[in-house]
Amino acid sequence: MNRRLQHLLPILDWAPRYTRGEAASDLFAAVIVTIMLVPQSLAYAMLAGLPPVVGLYASILPLVAYAIFGTSRTLAVGPVAVVSLMTAAAIAPIAAQGTAAYLAAAVTLAFLSGLILVGMAVLRLGFLANFLSHPVISGFITASGLLIAASQLKHILGITVEGDTLPHIAQGVFGQIGATNPFTALIGVTAVGFLFWVRKRLKPSLIRLGLRPRQADLLAKAGPLAAIALSILAVVGLGLDDRGVKIVGEIPAGLPPFALPGFDPALWLQLLPAAALISLVGFVESVSVAQTLAARRRQRIEANQELVGLGTANIAAAVSGGYPVTGGFARSVVNFDAGAATPLAGAITAIGILAATLFLTPLFRFLPQAVLAATIIVAVLSLVDLRAIRRTWTYSKADFAAMAATMLLVLFVGVEEGILAGVGLSLLLFLWRTSTPHMAIVGQVPGTEHFRNVDRHSVLTDPAILSLRVDESLYFANARYLEDRIYAEVAARPDLRHVILMCPAVNLIDASALESLEAIADRLHAAGVGFHLSEVKGPVMDALQRSDFFAHFRGYVFLSHFEAVRSLAMEEVAVPRHGQVEDREAALPTD
Repeated sequence: MNRRLQHLLPILDWAPRYTRGEAASDLFAAVIVTIMLVPQSLAYAMLAGLPPVVGLYASILPLVAYAIFGTSRTLAVGPVAVVSLMTAAAIAPIAAQGTAAYLAAAVTLAFLSGLILVGMAVLRLGFLANFLSHPVISGFITASGLLIAASQLKHILGITVEGDTLPHIAQGVFGQIGATNPFTALIGVTAVGFLFWVRKRLKPSLIRLGLRPRQADLLAKAGPLAAIALSILAVVGLGLDDRGVKIVGEIPAGLPPFALPGFDPALWLQLLPAAALISLVGFVESVSVAQTLAARRRQRIEANQELVGLGTANIAAAVSGGYPVTGGFARSVVNFDAGAATPLAGAITAIGILAATLFLTPLFRFLPQAVLAATIIVAVLSLVDLRAIRRTWTYSKADFAAMAATMLLVLFVGVEEGILAGVGLSLLLFLWRTSTPHMAIVGQVPGTEHFRNVDRHSVLTDPAILSLRVDESLYFANARYLEDRIYAEVAARPDLRHVILMCPAVNLIDASALESLEAIADRLHAAGVGFHLSEVKGPVMDALQRSDFFAHFRGYVFLSHFEAVRSLAMEEVAVPRHGQVEDREAALPTD
């Protein structure tokens, strides 16, 4: 019972053994992540079309919930750029930005996302994330990064632009370029340049000046806060808000507005598809980061328990006035590099964000929106991976097609359409590839018991025996292809007496493929040709034995292909003839 409770509440596993050294590491990591998360939370809320303070709300309770239920020691949960973009895309058709209905929809979206994630955990549906292939996710994140960066140009230039696709944004920017506010543009462009310099150059420069790496890292992570402070001083000192520079405005101080989201069946039904998509994308991104970081420390991530952690984090976001959250790549890497030892680092970060919400929000009143936009642009452009596009093109044209379709649809049609098309195309390509599996006629490598493709190696073959290796599981999509290939090979070999289907790569034989194997065996038997199997895996053999396949099968199942060829060549087994049924054991033991 105690072990089961630890599985449901991972905090019970590490908390009893918590040490003073771990506390010091967690505190240091929390300070760095808090410095990073405050400006990001404000910026990502603006990206989602929400008041900036909502980003702070979404960075408090979710961190505490994940610390209790999550399995990663270093994952930093909170608002992220891609989910913020998907939130804005989901709510835009339902309510206008800046209205109470828009905020209510965002809270409901977080609650729905949390329920879906917890429901997936209960049903152990973490495997559904496998349907999002890496090329699709990579293409989606790259396209989203470009789209997000483009969408922030209006804040950098101080113009009004509508639209949520790249053509609409580009048309709006070029159409309004003449209305650019020079003061806003100066602040925005300077902030972008400064933040890029801080990200790439500041830490090495500080180390060269004699600072320790940790001190240099802390100061580098404080770069966005420096940009915020300097821009606020410039606005206040020069009165730039009176010269057209848009500022964040009044941010309410105080605790988050704790309340359950409203239950509006019509709204829930409208948001349900988007919530499911946000849950799936957020889970994939979060688990990918968590597993990567855990592997570096030889730790383990429980995928289904991660569903619980992220689900409760989103529910916590909803009841505290936030919007959908997930594990962030950049923040988690910073948390890891800063030495976070346990999830308590996230809870300490939540305390820091709460302190900022209670006491520092008045200071953000004169913060230029252009600086928040610059923070977003610098953050999302780091997600753009153009090298992945080139690698995928070189390695697999089919995977590149799925990646390209995802990117183009995200940029030119919409976020949801892009990810759905990428998933759909990936599945279709999988069906297409496996419907025509690679099959090879194999022969014996001289002097060994190994068999290799006759087209690639110099091997020995017997004209009376056809050894055919199938390099794919057998299921409904390729069952007929298997039949056609075997019949064609048999028709081309008049001296053939045996066909051996070599199955080391077959992990599954479904009902359709089973019927095809029975049909192949019957037709070959009628033609006086024996049909046999070799190297059948244990689970596949178990499935065959549960059926009535061996009640009709006239061939043999061999443990090794070498034994199959040797036995049949030396006529150590009886050769079935037309109309003759052999009384013998149908199958040999398999692994």
